[in-house]
Amino acid sequence: MLTPMVRGSEVERKWLVVDADGQVLGRLASRVAAILRGKTKVTWAPHLDVGDHVVVVNAAKIHLTGRKLRDKRYRWHTGYIGGLRDVSAETMLRTHPERVIEWAVQGMLPKNRLGRAMARKLKVYRGADHPHQAQQPQPMEVR
Repeated sequence: MLTPMVRGSEVERKWLVVDADGQVLGRLASRVAAILRGKTKVTWAPHLDVGDHVVVVNAAKIHLTGRKLRDKRYRWHTGYIGGLRDVSAETMLRTHPERVIEWAVQGMLPKNRLGRAMARKLKVYRGADHPHQAQQPQPMEVR
């Protein structure tokens, strides 16, 4: 008996809304990454992008445990000479809370073109409003 494989054109994608208010960053990111990869579906395959779209709202109200708010550092390079930038998690949450969640989730996805395609299905917003009402997203509870 052959194992049925889903084709990329046959994948049914849902839209889910996750409220990040009071959630711990790592736990939320791992749950969102599993949904983006499609590991919560019975049709999951490691070589296909079968995941759903995820909209994360209230990113500014995410919670970091321990001393991470003070000690965790975000580093990136601008591409210019001497362009290494270094910012604490507290500053990053104040200025760009969307990036904190996006970078945490992207770190849990594959590091190839498949992972980049999965990351494009993640939408993160600072407040409670989002422009994806037309897709009729379903609220999802993250434990």
